[in-house]
Amino acid sequence: MTKRFQLVGIGNAMVDVLSHCDDAFLADNGVEKGIMQLIDQNRGVELYDRIGPATEMSGGSAANTIAGFAHLGGAAAYVGKVKDDQLGRIFAHDLRAQGVTYEVPLADKDHAHETGRCIVLVTPDGERSMNTYLGVTEHLSPADIDEAMMADAEWIFLEGYRFDGPGSHEAFAKAIKAAKGAGGKVALTLSDPFCIDRHHAAFARMLREDVDLLFANRAEIEAMYDTDFDSALQKAAVDVECVVCTESAHGAHILAGGARIHCPAVPTKVVDATGAGDLFAGAFLWGLVEGHDLETCGTMANIAGSEVISHLGARVEADLKAKFRAYGLEVRAG
Repeated sequence: MTKRFQLVGIGNAMVDVLSHCDDAFLADNGVEKGIMQLIDQNRGVELYDRIGPATEMSGGSAANTIAGFAHLGGAAAYVGKVKDDQLGRIFAHDLRAQGVTYEVPLADKDHAHETGRCIVLVTPDGERSMNTYLGVTEHLSPADIDEAMMADAEWIFLEGYRFDGPGSHEAFAKAIKAAKGAGGKVALTLSDPFCIDRHHAAFARMLREDVDLLFANRAEIEAMYDTDFDSALQKAAVDVECVVCTESAHGAHILAGGARIHCPAVPTKVVDATGAGDLFAGAFLWGLVEGHDLETCGTMANIAGSEVISHLGARVEADLKAKFRAYGLEVRAG
């Protein structure tokens, strides 16, 4: 029986506030370069007042993945919480405009927290330093998980950042049970080395018991398995059926069925690295549900990642299918 959704993502619903700065600005304002730091509302206001001109656009790691998947024509839904405020309405509109089903009720206007936002400081080398105020998205609860939606998905995609929410582990468990009970599969992205450090035991248990497809970058998988890169990849391949790990300019590594595949990176001038891994995952999952082999999925993913780092922001601005065809990959038009 055909399911309604090919992919349902669960993550932190955020609006990105993107601004260019230099390394001195990071140092002067106590921002650690190249990672995601959780901040409170007051720190968010303070940083916002200090940055230069900024661009606001819908973001959130899993939401970016889902938007990229939908851009390619995939049937997708997203679960993440925003408030009934200006940024929340922008987030919901942008996602639905991509063709994504988004049905999570908005938090009331009188909620103590605002819609989450991530102040992304982009340095001249394209590296992004993320300062995240989770806001209401931190309070996504098991009650927000629609079991019927999860059961009606071929894949669910879980965002590692969501492990920081107080009800997140229970919400994930509810989603996994509903999806797996109906024959669905589970993909997880590790998201961030510091997130792994905060929730290592929970990640390890989920990898052993629930995850069919793991996305990570080199720093994340080394943090997860506390060893060198190649050993970490091999350990992950014992836990998970398919491991997909990016290594920046060195491309991507795919381990499945005892084999290891390397997909070279697509050379690109880096303008803003925000969302590279998110769009990589979206394109890989789209290729997978469309029946492409793993090497083709990895190539598509690298092309998608290269597109998003070529401009400011974490959403696709070009026709990815046209880019796939330009690389000699066979995909249907439309």
